[in-house]
Amino acid sequence: MTTPAILAPARAAARLGEFTVVDVRGPGEYAAGHLPGAHNVPLDRLDEAVGALKSAAARGPLLVVCASGARSAKGCARLAAQGVDAATLDGGTSAWAAAGYAVERPAGARATWPMDRQVRLAAGSLVVIGFLAGLAWEPAHWLSGAVGAGLLFSGVTNTCGMAAVLAKLPHNRPSGNAASFQETLLRLAA
Repeated sequence: MTTPAILAPARAAARLGEFTVVDVRGPGEYAAGHLPGAHNVPLDRLDEAVGALKSAAARGPLLVVCASGARSAKGCARLAAQGVDAATLDGGTSAWAAAGYAVERPAGARATWPMDRQVRLAAGSLVVIGFLAGLAWEPAHWLSGAVGAGLLFSGVTNTCGMAAVLAKLPHNRPSGNAASFQETLLRLAA
């Protein structure tokens, strides 16, 4: 088990044909734009895909990507614990696109905000609602405190319950033309 390599977008682009690219974002984020040829294996389903990813890694190196690099680093660590080596893309698909490299978008796919932005919007909205409602009914201030405590817990544990909930909303699910998770596993294992 080795420390995952962190590749800059330019280096990853130069070697893209060598990699099996695994995007660990949710299906909605993936559909909004991903690296060419990337396979969508959401981070919360990575353990289900270990067998297929081991098969893919036996044929060549894996490159794990997400929006910023945080989830892909987690994914690489989880894969390493299972004996699967993978590299991660420094800065994720955001850095990839900012460097001018192409992203694929399925026809008719709607743009979905990155999950961290959705969490910031939801958390901020709940804090403001709790504050304003607390002006009329003081116990409503507890809503703001609860959101703050959740954010503190999220920062300490490097997990995010709000992101898990938001990922299940309809706008974060793929459109009907997206490959099913099982089809993705079959393509990876083949």
